[in-house]
Amino acid sequence: MGKIIDMINAAVLAGTPLLFGTLGEILTEKSGNLNLGVEGMMFMGGVSGFAAAYLYNISAAQQTSGLIAVIFAILGAFAAGALGALIYSFLTVTLRANQNVTGLTLTIFGTGFGNFFGEHMAISSPGGFAAVDNTVKAAFGAVDIPVLSKIPYIGKLLFSYNFMVYLSVFTALLLAWFFYRTRYGLNLRAVGENPATADAAGINVTRYKYIATTIGGGICGLGGMYVVMVTCSGVWVHNSISGLGWIAVALVIFAAWDPYRALIGSLLFGGLSIMRLYVQLGIPMQIYDMLPFVGTVIVLILTSVRQSRQRSQPKSCGTNYFREER
Repeated sequence: MGKIIDMINAAVLAGTPLLFGTLGEILTEKSGNLNLGVEGMMFMGGVSGFAAAYLYNISAAQQTSGLIAVIFAILGAFAAGALGALIYSFLTVTLRANQNVTGLTLTIFGTGFGNFFGEHMAISSPGGFAAVDNTVKAAFGAVDIPVLSKIPYIGKLLFSYNFMVYLSVFTALLLAWFFYRTRYGLNLRAVGENPATADAAGINVTRYKYIATTIGGGICGLGGMYVVMVTCSGVWVHNSISGLGWIAVALVIFAAWDPYRALIGSLLFGGLSIMRLYVQLGIPMQIYDMLPFVGTVIVLILTSVRQSRQRSQPKSCGTNYFREER
């Protein structure tokens, strides 16, 4: 029983960056924008969040505050991811550039941006690598919730994670409430399904697309920051995102553009990524590393076979809106 709980615990930790990326892309696609630049925005958020905490760490010297470092990291990561998405929005919404090409370009740009500045910080640091100190690392460590974390089995299963895990779950619940329980969420879904009709009803299509896409990019940036600060323990690792953004794009389809289902999908794919540590099948380690990507292909195939109107991509997703053609 203990080994199973340990495996679930590790799956939750591994699935959290995927959840951030998936939620950010769900919000984006609900507005009718298909942004394939999730990987790039995660890279931008990862390096910017790390840089914000790292530079504060250096400047604060012996008086480093873990809380302030966390705030700087979150703001830096969200701002960088949002900036990437804002560039995408300007190109696709205002200039009406092709969404697929723009998203792929953002991935290339974001990957280069992250690796360039990350390596620059590493080279400029003593010892040839950039890392935050133990105070900042502890701030991103597991949260000890009094009483609850001591409950046998349940405590470790539900109350033994770092604050970013709880933030990702809260974000999923908040987005679900926004989509299904608010007027603005209904307007956003209308924009994604039929922007011409939404425009005729007095909804500002351009504003909704810009805001949803930009905030979605910021959420993706938080996923990249999680990888650097939690998965890599506050040390910049070259190419640290390593395909997680593409898995998040596939998880959007698996989740059927629903935040609740995204919670389940991130847990399953997180489990695939750490399976080699808990399930020994006598196969090469490279096969274990392939499992999340094999799962991605299977999800895409099954989804294409079992399409339904209720759980399908927003109809205008990937298509630029021309008001003059309404």
